[in-house]
Amino acid sequence: MTNTTEVRPTVGTAPRPAGGARGLVARRPLTSFFTLALGLSWLAWIPYILSPHGLGVWDIHFPELLGTAQFSGILPGALLGPLGSAFLVTAIADGRPGLRRWVGRLWRWRVAWYWYALALVVVPVLIILSGLPFANGDVRAPSALAFAAVVPGLVVQLFTTGLSEEPGWRDFALPRLQSRFGALGSAAILGPVWALWHMPLYLSDWGGWPDAHWTEPLVFAAFTITFNVVMTWVFNKTGQSLPVALLLHVGVNNTISTFWADMYPGMTAGTTLSGLAIMSTIAAVVLIVVTRGRLGHDVALVRRSDRDRDAAAEPTRLVGSNDGTR
Repeated sequence: MTNTTEVRPTVGTAPRPAGGARGLVARRPLTSFFTLALGLSWLAWIPYILSPHGLGVWDIHFPELLGTAQFSGILPGALLGPLGSAFLVTAIADGRPGLRRWVGRLWRWRVAWYWYALALVVVPVLIILSGLPFANGDVRAPSALAFAAVVPGLVVQLFTTGLSEEPGWRDFALPRLQSRFGALGSAAILGPVWALWHMPLYLSDWGGWPDAHWTEPLVFAAFTITFNVVMTWVFNKTGQSLPVALLLHVGVNNTISTFWADMYPGMTAGTTLSGLAIMSTIAAVVLIVVTRGRLGHDVALVRRSDRDRDAAAEPTRLVGSNDGTR
């Protein structure tokens, strides 16, 4: 026997939108994320930039880890910015379902082997080749020590640079941007923001202060903006796999850290950036033309994948008398 209960709307019982800071974050998650990611990181970097590692106006010294003070001076701000902001905004705006999707992309490692080959072999090789036109013939074979440092360096980069940035830029921001602006529009927004986030670090030893030429931040921004197009394409083609995005990102950093000084001993940081920017610009243009600006983005496929994962993660609820059935 089935009892049917008519539900009539009751005056004054409609849920009110949340007010205050939480309501603002829930209504404008992307704006909130970008503001927090940049603001929190920049605030946390101020002591390092003012220290002898930067402008030298504040006599505070940061402990060195693995031969550099950047881990203690820069990493906390990086973790607080993109990673911390993505977690906070997701929790407020989307609750537990959103957090499941956000964390779930971190475990999407089951992709075709050639995507890992692209991130770990093809892109590093292209990075190395980008320096050849600027080496003036001074190219040397990498040492055994450089090869031995590849895997340890990759692990360190994964748990520092990779996990501090990619859960924010690619995991949080990119899917939201693509749902509103498409892949190419998202790349045009995210790339400049990603580049802007790094800019204060050019006032520290991270960016070669005080010896870096004033054009180096601009060339770095060009590389970041164009390489972001490649990152967007890989992220989409792998079904939004964050592990591949992480490896692609840190693979670039690790290649420069381990091989560059051995192979190109006479090359300056500015020349290195020029080669990287040219290579990434060529790759970005090719991908935009070949994909006609879609960069592998399939809206229907992404939505279906997220719905399936949400349904699988949702606990089964038993139907009782409160559901209107007996």
